[in-house]
Amino acid sequence: MKILRPLIGSFIVLSAITGILYPLAVTGVGKIAYPEQASGSLIQKDGKLLGSKLIGQNFSDPKYFWSRPSASGTFSYNGLASGGANQGPTNPALKAALEERIKALHDADPGNTKPVPVDLVTASGSGLDPHISPAAAEYQLARVARIRDISPKQLRALVEKHTESAQFGILGEARVNVLELNLALDQIKK
Repeated sequence: MKILRPLIGSFIVLSAITGILYPLAVTGVGKIAYPEQASGSLIQKDGKLLGSKLIGQNFSDPKYFWSRPSASGTFSYNGLASGGANQGPTNPALKAALEERIKALHDADPGNTKPVPVDLVTASGSGLDPHISPAAAEYQLARVARIRDISPKQLRALVEKHTESAQFGILGEARVNVLELNLALDQIKK
């Protein structure tokens, strides 16, 4: 009992510090320093929640730019089941998924003979990536312009406006947030 009492006491104190106090402190600092990000970087319009800048969404209508595929859980872009598929290059399931995704892209834009950018057919490590590469946006540009009857030049300018550069100019690569781009696309008046 002499040994057990300090062990139990230490367990309770450390559990309270690491399980309650530290998470509350980090959340509090986050809410003060980065209020938008700590609240999920939500995008709302007229009081209606449209999505988050931080979590990808499924766009399959050809009039929209399509997101990077998701491999999260039993349904796409599930924020509670973040994680990749962990399928290696020799896995037949990965090969089948890639062929299916390439076919969907070709079916939506049969005249497009450009090489398909890898980020349009492979999921990210989290399965929730809200961004595509500028090359992936360029690949889809002609389809979206044709369906929406927008000039490719005008649409390319919109994509460029929504292209984010590498963080601090050195971390990562240029990227396009698909939700923000598609919302801006819906605002274009003919």
